[in-house]
Amino acid sequence: MSTTTTTAASARRDIRSPRTGAGAARPGRLAVGLARIGHEVRGYFRSADTVFFTFLFPLIMLGIFTAAFSAAGEISAGPGTESISVGAYYLPGMLAAGMLLSGVQNLAVDIAGEKSDGTLKRLGGTPLSPVSYFLGKIGQVFVTGTFQAALLLLAAGTVFGIALPTEPEAWMTFAWVFVLGIGTSALLGIALSSVPRSGKSASAVVVPIMLVLQFISGVYLQFYALPDWMQNIASLFPLKWMAQGMRSVFLPEDFAVLEQHEAWNLGWVAVVLIAWLVIGLVVSRLTFRWIRRDA
Repeated sequence: MSTTTTTAASARRDIRSPRTGAGAARPGRLAVGLARIGHEVRGYFRSADTVFFTFLFPLIMLGIFTAAFSAAGEISAGPGTESISVGAYYLPGMLAAGMLLSGVQNLAVDIAGEKSDGTLKRLGGTPLSPVSYFLGKIGQVFVTGTFQAALLLLAAGTVFGIALPTEPEAWMTFAWVFVLGIGTSALLGIALSSVPRSGKSASAVVVPIMLVLQFISGVYLQFYALPDWMQNIASLFPLKWMAQGMRSVFLPEDFAVLEQHEAWNLGWVAVVLIAWLVIGLVVSRLTFRWIRRDA
């Protein structure tokens, strides 16, 4: 639900470098891509609907679920096992949802809008390469996704009274699941941006897909309570594995028995996320075009 608008003048400014002389060398693709990250981040936070529906939405949902279901008592994996609060149970899912929204939903809608309003056509008339464009978009997702996760964790510990892990190993797992998850989501967002036929239809195409994935992947509903066929469908997509990886970090070890194969299966979490990352990269490269095909 992002509506970042770039004018022709700003597009040219973003790919130009300061010149110290008439013969100054043009910056490389990496330098231009890194320079565009700041431009993309500013555009992200200037869009009120993007901030609400991607950046703040997981935090809002965590608050709603915590308030709505806390009266039902704590959750445990079974008799004699450690119990946790409702908020603690839903925190991993909301972190995974944040990665999905920051990457897939944000970029799919944003890039579709840029195609529709002529921004990509104008960028195609500049020396900006698709590689630099990708770097700017993916960098923006990493920056805003990191801020979003930090905000969720801060609110979890200070507002909702959720005990966070203290073991370094848990935070190492969090780090690699987050990096793989956010990178995969960003590339899939770029790939999905080719599906909407216009910027106006982008939200109508993308948002329902995101909602369905969140419902079947253990974000809004307890994954172990879903029927086997629904769990199997969810296992085909990365969100289920991002949520499972996050549950391995924030839930007690007893809760592993509630997973699909009664284990966290972190090896499979890594394999599936890497596979989807590669798929997203390949599809993005094959489907992304400036308006002019020779750019």
